[in-house]
Amino acid sequence: MRLVFMGTPDFAVPTLDALVEAGHDVVAVYSQPPSRAGRGKKERPSPVHARAEELGIEVRHPVSLKGADEQAAFAALEADAAVVAAYGLLLPQAVLDAPKHGCLNVHGSLLPRWRGAAPIHRAIQAGDEQTGITIMRMEKGLDTGPMLLKGSTPVDHKTTGELHDELAAMGAALMVEALAQIETLESEAQDDALATYAPKISKDEAKLDFTKRAEVLEREVRAFSPFPGSWFELDGARIKLLRAELVDADGAPGTVLDDRLTIACGTRAIRPVTLQRAGKPAMALDDFLRGNAIAAGMIAG
Repeated sequence: MRLVFMGTPDFAVPTLDALVEAGHDVVAVYSQPPSRAGRGKKERPSPVHARAEELGIEVRHPVSLKGADEQAAFAALEADAAVVAAYGLLLPQAVLDAPKHGCLNVHGSLLPRWRGAAPIHRAIQAGDEQTGITIMRMEKGLDTGPMLLKGSTPVDHKTTGELHDELAAMGAALMVEALAQIETLESEAQDDALATYAPKISKDEAKLDFTKRAEVLEREVRAFSPFPGSWFELDGARIKLLRAELVDADGAPGTVLDDRLTIACGTRAIRPVTLQRAGKPAMALDDFLRGNAIAAGMIAG
């Protein structure tokens, strides 16, 4: 098929690769404009932009698709379908309607649950037992379009980083499967009454509140790992907590209960498994303890 691909972050790269490997003709890639970062504020292309250049595919990065000229340029590609994976720009109706089979999206949840920007984080945070990928045909609403294919996986004790990679691979495979059946694949409307929303993660909500139940905090730690990273302060230093375990112990919330950095919560306690001090690499608890003296009675806040 003649395809346009629209994506920006690492999550989208496996889908682009899968389309090329499946023999589709990807005639153009749309991605967010390069960001400026590092010394000298040099332009840094998005992961999708960089991969498309390696594959020799034309890359376009308009700041908006609302203008008539951009919409005409998109339509002129005469695509059979547009494949979208975490692109980051609103697609106007003219863009949605231009390809023969419309715009197909790789969404990181089992729709209609977790529509929106952070579906992987929110599924973990909420304690969902299952999550997955939905291939949907896009329409103007936020992740409201009809569903074409789904794949699921247990959340278990995975972090967002781990689920991100698993779902990115799943989404790539499902999109190739959907395109192979595009002429005959039946769609299923979403039940709006079952919809939940996954707002973007703010850095403010990553600060651990030890008055919450330990089970809730352990999920938050996994949900915000690796980014933005749950954190707390101890002895004047900020510590990022990337993985934690539940401990059957009690005490005043925020109190360090032993020399293993077990911290009391609203109920039960949590103990770090992987943590990180500012400016330092992530490390296992034993490595952290070798360089940091921890004593019962210290207060984490």
